[in-house]
Amino acid sequence: MVENSDTNFGSRREAREIALGILYAADNHDQNLVDYLNNQPLPPEEFVADLITGIADNSERIDTVIDDFAEGWSTNRMPAIDRALLRMAVYEVIYRPDIPIEAILSEAVTLASEYSTEQSSKFINGVVANIAKEERAAT
Repeated sequence: MVENSDTNFGSRREAREIALGILYAADNHDQNLVDYLNNQPLPPEEFVADLITGIADNSERIDTVIDDFAEGWSTNRMPAIDRALLRMAVYEVIYRPDIPIEAILSEAVTLASEYSTEQSSKFINGVVANIAKEERAAT
């Protein structure tokens, strides 16, 4: 059986991890996200490019939504890794209705657990779940 990387859980997982690294690094180096993506030594796979360009193209709305749902926090006060995870997950919730909420939440929490703190994974889960309830109910 041939697996399509767009539907393969492992490939999507790896793509999200690569996208997270790009988001984090561009943020920490204060570089334009798309420029940073385009300067990677190897061209990114399609899902990574979609995530990065989608986040870059919709960053104002994404950050506004995060700020509205992250009680007591704004994106500019969050740890860079949490900010990157939230931006990626919220992009998927709003702009990728083909991706199930359960998959988005699972990946965001898993990546937060691996790269941030236990508190961050709970925070990200709560914020993204609440955004998903509102955003996906509206469609």
